Amino acid sequence: MTQTQPFLSKIQKKDATIGVVGLGYVGLPLILTFGKKNFKLIGFDIDSNKIDALKSGQSYIKHIDSERIAQLVRSEKFEPTSDFSQIRKCDAILLCVPTPLNANREPDMSYIESTANSIAPHLRPEQLIVLESTTYPGTTTGLLQNLLESGSNLQAGKDFFLAYSPEREDPGNPDFDTKLIPKVVGGINGASTEVTAALYRAALDEVIAVSSPEIAEMTKLLENIFRSVNIALVNELKILATKMGIDVWEVIQAASTKPFGFMPFYPGPGLGGHCIPIDPFYLTWKAREYNLNTRFIELAGEINTAMPQFVVERTSQALNQAKKPINGSKILVLGLAYKKNVDDLRESPSFPIIKMLQERGAEIAYHDPFVPKTQETRTHNLHMESVALTDDLLGSVDAVLIATDHDEIDYSRVVRLAPITIDTRNATANVTEFREKIVKA
Repeated sequence: MTQTQPFLSKIQKKDATIGVVGLGYVGLPLILTFGKKNFKLIGFDIDSNKIDALKSGQSYIKHIDSERIAQLVRSEKFEPTSDFSQIRKCDAILLCVPTPLNANREPDMSYIESTANSIAPHLRPEQLIVLESTTYPGTTTGLLQNLLESGSNLQAGKDFFLAYSPEREDPGNPDFDTKLIPKVVGGINGASTEVTAALYRAALDEVIAVSSPEIAEMTKLLENIFRSVNIALVNELKILATKMGIDVWEVIQAASTKPFGFMPFYPGPGLGGHCIPIDPFYLTWKAREYNLNTRFIELAGEINTAMPQFVVERTSQALNQAKKPINGSKILVLGLAYKKNVDDLRESPSFPIIKMLQERGAEIAYHDPFVPKTQETRTHNLHMESVALTDDLLGSVDAVLIATDHDEIDYSRVVRLAPITIDTRNATANVTEFREKIVKA
């Protein structure tokens, strides 16, 4: 049985080497957080462009300052690499790889599988492996454990520690960085939980240990299903309120004055980011194994997935009121990122909105100060570049559609100069003039 004391001693003395696999929106902040505590770090990624950027001290994530990376590289405590044989140098290995859905809205576990197969031949006794990727309950003790054991000839819980700790990143949120967000951890046995908790406590403010990986896996799903269901509720209310001539945003603001029993959620053009549009379907898929239909969760998914269609319909109606067909109309989309003030395009509702508008014959341009050109996603490749938000452009289009409410855009100017402004985010709430030109969607 693996002893915890040698591992705990390495953590306490800052002698442990921490490896992070997957250097995206989750993995890179982890590297920087542990780097502040003077741990030796090895970052693994199959994307050579990311590795080259990190080696030169450059950030490829908008809200992460390059100087933070450069400082860590200069300290010689951080080694970015695509060489997975370096895994044997690590005492702890944190897996932060994507877990998307496939075309049938079923879990795509290929990234976890390929990562496990890449690291397993290089594992040695007394290492800790922690999965951070969002997934269904049973992944850690089933799929991951089986792959690691079969590929290494080592036994989890006996030769190496194994745990699950869900990521809780909120890209671009200045109030909650990795260090400040409480960390849930669940190991496959008491020893695994103990060393995992000790590892994260060395760099994070608060760690919450739970009794199993399954509890930790389900915790992450509950957090995001809670948001998905409540966002679906206000999205459905938005559709109804629009038909009734009621401003749902003002309704939510008024309801928020109640000091108990109410938590505000806000409607939008559809869900974006890696978590909320995807995570609920991990549980609905797993529930079928138990012959259960998670109807509440699936209904929320249906409502949220349909919101881009609602936005397109409202846009068509607004143009029709101006005696303009959507076919041939010039529409400027403001915001390609899934939320404001970041460059994160994952599952952004702007993509299906643009695609549907183009299919109806509209001529689309976009402006996003954080996204100079589109990137290929799993389902979209627009081949577009951000245009400058000039007065001439705003005056020449038939409509402006606010899909993402970036703070640096002057929405009063947009409303003043554009013939129609379709607002999906309540970005024009403080615009006092030309209100008749604003259409909520």
